[in-house]
Amino acid sequence: MPRPLVSIIIPTRNREACFTKAIDSVLNQTQHNFELIVVDDGSTDATQEILRTYCNRITCLRIEPSGPSAARNRGIAAAQADLIAFLDSDDIWLPRKLERQLEYHAVHADVMISQTREVWIRNGVRVNARAKHCMHSGWIYEYCLPLCIVSPSSVMIHRRVFEQVGLFDESMPACEDYDLWLRIAPQYPIHLIEEELIIKYGGHADQQSRCVPALDRLRIRAIRKSLDSGVLNYDQRAAAVRELERKCRIYAAGCRKRGKESEAFEYETMTQSYV
Repeated sequence: MPRPLVSIIIPTRNREACFTKAIDSVLNQTQHNFELIVVDDGSTDATQEILRTYCNRITCLRIEPSGPSAARNRGIAAAQADLIAFLDSDDIWLPRKLERQLEYHAVHADVMISQTREVWIRNGVRVNARAKHCMHSGWIYEYCLPLCIVSPSSVMIHRRVFEQVGLFDESMPACEDYDLWLRIAPQYPIHLIEEELIIKYGGHADQQSRCVPALDRLRIRAIRKSLDSGVLNYDQRAAAVRELERKCRIYAAGCRKRGKESEAFEYETMTQSYV
């Protein structure tokens, strides 16, 4: 078999009710030169039985329950193509997503990472993204600091990027994508394709953002990793310190409300070593 143009990785865990829509949205793409790798992160529902119905159209990998980072990393390790794309198991691609993104990379051969615009559906209703979720194109590190504005389901990344910055951090139970973008954005421009080519579904109970408490604590950890990396320029570092101070202040206030005085003090003084 010829080497595929792109390897697509879908991590999933106990999503029997919806993950076939994600798989089918890939198999129904107008561009067919790809491999689809589904990584089952230790599901206990009917995921394995459902995957067997796809026969040889997809590659199925199963790992012990380890989280989305480990699942994506296992998929990257198995990927044959130089270009790698991801799709969360509760999202779907529109039919021309792969075609349009591969065209973009073919025309702009120097682009190492791109993403597309997206449609948001929450509780069955289309919603408009708030201003803070606005997508940007180019050198967007400063825009990535407040919250995650790069969508894993829309990105296409050359494997050389992972060789440079590393894989998803498997020690992070959530915000692992936020952490990765903070490692990529100082070193590579992230290009935005101005087309809505994916649909993101939200509002369901098993979203990571709902299942993992104190997400800002993980974002603080990611910013500190970024500051300690040694790759930031002067402006990027200044922006990171400002955002770290803001997040630490908010998190410390929450600690004080819960009577966690020592933890509050730890976060209130955390930025001192970076100033």
